[in-house]
Amino acid sequence: MKVGILTGGGDCPGLNAVIRAAVRKGCFHYEDEFVGFLEGWRGVMEDKAVPLDLSVVAGILPRGGTILRTSRTNPAKKPNGLEQCIATLKKNGIDALIAIGGDDTLTVASKLYGKGFNVVGVPKTIDNDLAGTDYTFGFDTAVNVVMEAIDRVHTTAEAHNRVMVVEVMGRDAGWIAIHSGIAGGADVILIPEKPFDIDEVADTIRQRHSRGRYFSIVVVAEGAKFSPSSSGDGSAVSMDGDKDEFGHARLGGIGNILAKELEKRTGFETRTVVLGHIQRGGTPTAFDRVLATRYGLGAIDMVHRGEFGRMAALRGNKIISIPLQEAISKNRTVDQEMMDVASGILEKLNDEKLVNK
Repeated sequence: MKVGILTGGGDCPGLNAVIRAAVRKGCFHYEDEFVGFLEGWRGVMEDKAVPLDLSVVAGILPRGGTILRTSRTNPAKKPNGLEQCIATLKKNGIDALIAIGGDDTLTVASKLYGKGFNVVGVPKTIDNDLAGTDYTFGFDTAVNVVMEAIDRVHTTAEAHNRVMVVEVMGRDAGWIAIHSGIAGGADVILIPEKPFDIDEVADTIRQRHSRGRYFSIVVVAEGAKFSPSSSGDGSAVSMDGDKDEFGHARLGGIGNILAKELEKRTGFETRTVVLGHIQRGGTPTAFDRVLATRYGLGAIDMVHRGEFGRMAALRGNKIISIPLQEAISKNRTVDQEMMDVASGILEKLNDEKLVNK
């Protein structure tokens, strides 16, 4: 078979491991031929294709980013965009396409499948918020990057008696914030799932300082929201009014606003650390390399089983396939059990649990 591969949306560590695994098993076991499309769906629309063989994927396992590059291109928003994609795939003789991406990339994949093309999806989102799978690759690497940053922030916060606000990725789900906050020993964790009251957060920090703990670490996801009781409007803070082709605003700035409000309310010196794209970069962890490899193997096996219109998914410790529609139907948000884990180790305020309550 001749198989196409693309990577769409934001980059994350582990993408190259997926590509490598699919190509190696396809070549060694199925005698497949591979074509890579550059810059995600843009490459399919504009016919930016390159051959993928064993020599191309050699040595890419530990590399971050993606050798195929990526973009946030939405063919469904272009005149005849989907038809253009199908025409390119047919021109290149592609029998099946492996689309590696998050809900936006996989939504386009699902639409192509609806038009009769053979598509298999691989889940990719650093936020770990794609439905139908327990973990996405890149998430573990991001959590470890944030955890190390929190560890380092602890020492300077303690030295200066400061409150440190660490802003991390997480548009609609707070998985990175809650995992890294627990692992890094944060004192307050704020996530998009529950709007927070700024006065309650300030009271928590004041009470902590009154007991002789003269520094605090606050981890906040970029999509966290001030509650209406905090004079907020319940919406996430965006850097500007621009949106990408999938309708997403560019989030950022919650950390600086939160730090300013906390300093005003507590009188304690407060600083902000915004990790941003540092969370996306660098070499993947061992966990992400193994998981991404398993996804790549699962995807090429699905192609040869004819399981199209479906996505490889991790359930427990097994790679299975699920319908693309199930994966893109909703975001996988932080559940109550995980919130309870965080609440169990955080200090209480007036006998109320502090994780966004």
